[in-house]
Amino acid sequence: MGLLSRILAAFRSDIKEVDLFTQGLGYAPADYYPGLLKNMVLSLVSELRENHLNGFNTQSRMAPERVRSLSRVCVPLVTLPDFEPLVEALLTYHGQEPQEMLWPEFFDAVNEAFLLRKICLPVSAVLCLWLRHLPSLEKAVLHLFEKLVSSERNCLRRIECFMKDSLLSFPLQPEAACHPAIFRVVDEMFRYALLETEGAPEVLAAMQVFTRCFVEALEKENQQPKFALKTYFPYASPSLVMVLLQRPKDIPQGLWHRPLKRISEMLKEIVEDETQGSSGGPFESWFLLAHFGGWADIAAEQLLTSVGDAEPPEALLWLLAFSSSPGDGPQQRAQTMVEVKAVLSHLGRLLGSPTPSARDLLAAAGESGEGDPRPPACQQLTRRLLLNFLLWAPGGRAMARDVITLMARTDEIMHEIVGFLDQTLYRWDHLGVDAPGSRKLARELLAELRGQA
Repeated sequence: MGLLSRILAAFRSDIKEVDLFTQGLGYAPADYYPGLLKNMVLSLVSELRENHLNGFNTQSRMAPERVRSLSRVCVPLVTLPDFEPLVEALLTYHGQEPQEMLWPEFFDAVNEAFLLRKICLPVSAVLCLWLRHLPSLEKAVLHLFEKLVSSERNCLRRIECFMKDSLLSFPLQPEAACHPAIFRVVDEMFRYALLETEGAPEVLAAMQVFTRCFVEALEKENQQPKFALKTYFPYASPSLVMVLLQRPKDIPQGLWHRPLKRISEMLKEIVEDETQGSSGGPFESWFLLAHFGGWADIAAEQLLTSVGDAEPPEALLWLLAFSSSPGDGPQQRAQTMVEVKAVLSHLGRLLGSPTPSARDLLAAAGESGEGDPRPPACQQLTRRLLLNFLLWAPGGRAMARDVITLMARTDEIMHEIVGFLDQTLYRWDHLGVDAPGSRKLARELLAELRGQA
């Protein structure tokens, strides 16, 4: 009765007239009002949709002030099942007025109910909500970040579930996932989160999962996307984006070195030959590469699987040095490349040993313990190379547990190792990498380390 009174009042109707009419029909209010309420909601939905479809028939269009009043009345009612059709109709209704017709608190209430799973809306209505009310989209992204932070660290499959469950990746609606406005807002929030957390691995991993979902949605849009790539990556070279967008699993594994070399050369030209005053800077190039972080991981694997065969390619060394520490200048980056090259050389010499000791492997990677003079980023990079060696080299696999026990001196390094193993398995699964021995060891190590955490 109270709900009906509020709706009728919004349209200047008199509840007393309804009372007289129902009395004349012989109905009791308790029997009649629920049906009247349902019929009124359906009538309003039909009117909104008819007006929406016949937008040029201005004489029959619902007046903007009436739409606004209706949205205001619905603010406390959005979680009621009977009102879901009306909420959806309001969200998808667009008038011809230059300003937003719906009440701001209506958007807030609907978004809050949606995020807390108190209301079920189709993807089209959620898309309208986020496109018409930017604070709702921002709050949805923050809600996702909160779930990621409070969840188990270093679990990309769980991150992917959160991402798809949040609808931010729109896995079933590629036309929504590929909307530039949605992508740009989410992407900008990832940018600020990375800057605020100084590149926290969890944020970086979440952004890469988001990008992978986006690329999958882009591919579902057939072969002719509606928007140019520049719309999504306005600060990046379109040709570089095209190379990064290539899926490694579509390229024979023996030819992976070609796109890696191309990516490295293009990035180096942008970063080190950048003209004074040009936009972006090294961070923008690194931020773009970070979206497609799997390429840098593949570069590390390529270096390790070919160690001892020949001199490591300069292009791959540069790509790893840049991805690990984009803020370094050319001289610092060159020094990191020297360090990596030395580590690869030491590990190559140990390949001939059937059972290298754990301490020999740690010494080869420069992991001598406390007081390491190398920058933290360089230390992380060489640990990454050593972990790859443990997974790929037969002698390394035999000593993997002993090496990791000695290497994980702190909780931070332990989380780093767990994150590496989780990301490696996640990437291998998506690439279809055929490495039974390495995969089995990685799974066992990950399970054991998570059990110790």
